[in-house]
Parts: sequence; C-alpha cells; structure tokens
Amino acid sequence: MTTPGQGYGQGGGAVAMAPPSPPAVARPAARGGTPSSDSRGPGSDGRAPGRGGRGRLAASPLRRLWTMGTVLALLAVVFGVLTVTQVVQSADAATSVVEHSQPLSDDAAQIFHSLADADTTAATGFLQAGDETSAVQKQYNDDIAMASTLLAKAAGSTASDDPGQAQIRQLNSQLPVYTGLVETARADDRQGLPLGGAYLRFASSQLQNAMLKEAKQLYATETDRLHHDYADAQALPWASIGLGLVLLAALVWAQVRLFRGTNRVFNVGLLAASAFTAVALIWLGTAQSLAASDLRDSNTRGAAPLQILNEAQITALQCRGAENLNLVARGSTTDYQTLWAQVSKELAGQGGYLDQAARMTGGDAAAQQQVRAAVAAFSTWDQRHEVAGTANNDGDYATAVKDTIGVPGAGSTNTTDAAFTSLNSSLAAAISHEQANFASLAADGRNATALLAEGAGVLAALAAAGALLGINRRAAEYR
Repeated sequence: MTTPGQGYGQGGGAVAMAPPSPPAVARPAARGGTPSSDSRGPGSDGRAPGRGGRGRLAASPLRRLWTMGTVLALLAVVFGVLTVTQVVQSADAATSVVEHSQPLSDDAAQIFHSLADADTTAATGFLQAGDETSAVQKQYNDDIAMASTLLAKAAGSTASDDPGQAQIRQLNSQLPVYTGLVETARADDRQGLPLGGAYLRFASSQLQNAMLKEAKQLYATETDRLHHDYADAQALPWASIGLGLVLLAALVWAQVRLFRGTNRVFNVGLLAASAFTAVALIWLGTAQSLAASDLRDSNTRGAAPLQILNEAQITALQCRGAENLNLVARGSTTDYQTLWAQVSKELAGQGGYLDQAARMTGGDAAAQQQVRAAVAAFSTWDQRHEVAGTANNDGDYATAVKDTIGVPGAGSTNTTDAAFTSLNSSLAAAISHEQANFASLAADGRNATALLAEGAGVLAALAAAGALLGINRRAAEYR
C-alpha cells in the first residue's frame, strides 16, 4: 500500500509527491471596488518608477516659458517692423519737402513772377514810344522763356491726375495767345497806330484776369502740398514708441517673474533684449525729435517767410504794371489807378506782405535788413508815384512818363522805376537768403534720421533673439 503523498514510479517503486498548495485567500478590495495599489507591480504602467510624475510637473512650467519667449519675440519683431515702416514714411515725407514740394512751390511762384514781370516789361517798352531798348526787349523775352520752361518742368514733375495739372494746361494754352497780342500791340505802336495801346491793355487784361489767377491757383496748390508734406515729416512715430514701451515693460515683467521662481537676479538674454529695446527707443525718440525740430525751423525760418516774400515781390510787380498801364491808357480809364491803390495796400499797408515779412524775419538780422530796405524803397516809390500821377492828371504826359521810366538809355535814378528796381532787388536778396536757410535746415532734418530705419530693425531683431535665448537657457533646466 502506498501512503498519502506517494506514487509508483516507472519501475514500480514508490515516489514522493509534493503536498498540495493551500488555497489563495483573496485580499479585501480597496474602497471603491478597485484593487489595492499593492496588487500592481513596479512598472506595470510601462514607465519607470517616479519618472511620469516628474514629467507631468515639468510640462506645464515649460510650456509657459516657451509661450512667454514666443510672445516676447513676436512683440520685438512687430516693434521692429512698425518702427521701420514709420521711420521710412517720415523720411520719405522729408525728402519730398526738400526735393519735390518746396521746389514745385517755388517754381509756381516763379511762374507767377515771370508772367507779371513780362506784363510790366511789355508796358515799359510801349511807354518808350518806338525807342524800346534792347534791355527791355531782352527782359520781356527772358520772362516768357522762363515761364515756358517752368511750366514744362512743372508738367513733368507732377502726375497726370495732380490738381495742379489743370492750371498748367490752362497756362500753356493761354501763353501763346498773350504773346501774340503783345506782338500785335508792338507792331501797331511801331507804325504809330493808336490801336496798339488797346491791344496791349487787352493783353494785360487777359494776363491779369486769367493767367495770373491760374498761376496763383497753381502756387496755392503746390503750397498746400508743401504744408501736407511738412505735417507728415514732422509727425512723431507714437505707435512705434508706444509699442516699444510695451515691449520693454513685458521684458522687465518676464525677468521679475523668473527671478521670483529661480532667485536668479540676472537673465543675460532678457537683459540684452531689454538693452537693445531701450537703445532703439532712445534713438527713435531722439532722432525723430531732432528731425521734427529742424524741419519746423526750416519752415518758420525758411519756407514760410519765403512764401510771403514771393507774394510781396509778385504784388510789387502788379503795382508796377498798374502804374505803367495807367500811362498807356492816357486817361481813358481809371481802372489802373484803382488797381494800384488796391495792390499797393496789399503790399505795404498795415498787415500787408512787407509788414508780415518784417515780423517773420525778426530773428534773422540779414533778412531783416533786406526787408527794411524794401520798405524804405517802397516809401520812395510811393512818393515818386504821387509826383508822376499829379503830372499825368495835369495833362503833362511827357513829364509823367519821364518821372516813371526816365529817358530811355539815360539810366535815370529819380524815377519810380528806379525805386521799384531797388525794392525788387532787396526782396530778391531776402528770398535768396531764406532759400539758403530752408535748404540748410531741411537737409539737417532729413539727415537726422539717417540709418535709423536700418538700425531700429537690427536692434529689434537682436531683442527678439535675446528674448528667445534667455527663455531657452531657463527652459533647459527642466530637461
């Protein structure tokens, strides 16, 4: 017999058997019906012990760091793009002031001046009664040639849809008509025909009532363009400055936040980004302020007085034309006496162009000297005009003409023409001085922002790179 736990081997011998294992006792389930954590072996979730928890803890701060770096870099890039755009726009406007709008405004004034002077010179030649000097002929021809040249230049310098093109087309079409009438008047005068005076007065009426109005409108159009360009050139880039301050504040905030989390005082990347941003802001604000100041000075000490002096010179020519044409009319009309009274008041009356020029050049000794000389010359002119007018009203036409233009070729110095020439020379000297002031100050204003666009762009790019570098060094500590 075999005892429990024995069996028979192959050869019939007894073989010992292992006693059966006791039945497993189930552990109580954990609260909630899930097995106790003790029932799971190490690594049963496929990750090394402790590693998953640390990764989850690190993931959120790391994301926040990269978000912070991305936002800072984008702010720096946008700041750079906006700064470059605004600086370029301001520089283009300053260039337009120097190279386009102010020269066009000056050319428009010269067109007005040339036409008015041609009318005055034609009347002077007519008063010489067949003895027109070569100097008067040359002056008239030069005036017409100058007006034609400047009209062609203005037409080529403006777009086809420019408001000034309408006046340019009108003047180009009217100029040959005017010169034709003047030549007819001259031809009749050389033959002793009284019709010559009527033709000359009609030609002058066409110029005064049509051509000079178109020329004045052209001048006003180009002057308005100059004022618009000045406003654009002097405007400070507030949007760029504001965004730059936001970027700088964000960089400071980021450094404070990192300091509180790590107790590290400096982050080299963010500190460099802050420095680049601060330099860009200081450069931007300083350069644009200097440019605006110089351009403002070029206007108040150059372009603005220049416009008033141009108006004074043109008005003086209108005075001279009215004076000469009144003699040509030989008492047939009082229109020219009325015109003289009107334009002489505009020139030298209270608040007139000479008065305005004296106030606007008060801080410029050289210009003030020329303006005072012009005022004195007009006073002399006005006195001589009264003498010549009295002779004409008394029927002494020959004396009136002599007091006005002198004896042809004699170079008289006590005539209204000599006083006008003195006034015109003083105004021309003041105009030349103001043109030099404008050119110098406007060039300084344009040069104040040289390389600013390129420099601001590079500094903004370095600030973006610094922000990313600073955040990357901090993020590396989580890896």
